[in-house]
Amino acid sequence: MRYLAVVRHLWSSHRLRPRLVAALVASLLIVLIGNAGATDGSRDSRWINARGVSTGTGGGQPVPVPLPSSGRSAASSGRPGAGPPRAWAAPAAPSTPPSPTGTPSASPSGLLARIPTFPPAPPAEKITLPPGPAAAWISRVPTSQKVAFITIDDGWTKQPDAIGLLQAAHVPVTLFLTTNAIRSDPGYFKQLEAAGAVIEAHTITHADLKGMSPSFQRHEICGSADQLGAIYGRRPVLFRPPFGDKDNTTLQVTHECGMKAAFFWKETVDKGVVRFQEGNAVQPGDILLMHFRPAFAEDFLAALQAIHDAGLTPALLEDYIP
Repeated sequence: MRYLAVVRHLWSSHRLRPRLVAALVASLLIVLIGNAGATDGSRDSRWINARGVSTGTGGGQPVPVPLPSSGRSAASSGRPGAGPPRAWAAPAAPSTPPSPTGTPSASPSGLLARIPTFPPAPPAEKITLPPGPAAAWISRVPTSQKVAFITIDDGWTKQPDAIGLLQAAHVPVTLFLTTNAIRSDPGYFKQLEAAGAVIEAHTITHADLKGMSPSFQRHEICGSADQLGAIYGRRPVLFRPPFGDKDNTTLQVTHECGMKAAFFWKETVDKGVVRFQEGNAVQPGDILLMHFRPAFAEDFLAALQAIHDAGLTPALLEDYIP
């Protein structure tokens, strides 16, 4: 009551009223800021960090969990209509001091130290492609050899560390490149090619082909192979439709364009997390999908580690296609 009387006295004074208002506003801001900070902190402790690992609410070891899918279901989960895929997170990199710009700096030596070693890949055993007027559709190469295949799509983001990582890893990869994505720097992919990558086709504009006319699909599929052949001196023989979406026309046009097979995948890699369609480990013959994204280094290392943990060796997809 005495407090209210004091407030009424101050409010009645025209000279003191502005100070009272300022004090009340300051108190309100302090309360609001305090509550907001507490809310953010509790949310961060319950949900999932950027590496796809649940932080939990207490101590103990982090547990890999599936992240919510982003974009199209076919591209993120690897299987339309499937439930949440299982996930595996790559081992965390050693912490590094922030760069002068305020963003975390990646240590090239730290990245290279995380590359696992593999035994040599066995001599490839060619598979048999089905006869007919359409290209084969493959998500797992039918082989009992202890190999898996890394494929990298698009080409919009061109991280400098990708070249050094691929050179240091000494593993083959297949690049399904979108021609519009590489135009800004085609030489970047020539360096990856020199480090052991093989370039294949992924359309001109990254259009969804399913349901489109034969002429539209022919322009995207044949056109991309022709353009990549002109740029890199080798015309692609393999194809991946954007988003993994295709129909019978897609496979027929792929065959007509001179390409032998079109490819889906069994695992996807994003932000350092490997998501599995089946089980929780890479299987012999599996095709892993990743993209040229800002997290390329983490994705590439996660793919290598998942293959290594499964007792497999990266092999070149083209070596298995007759």
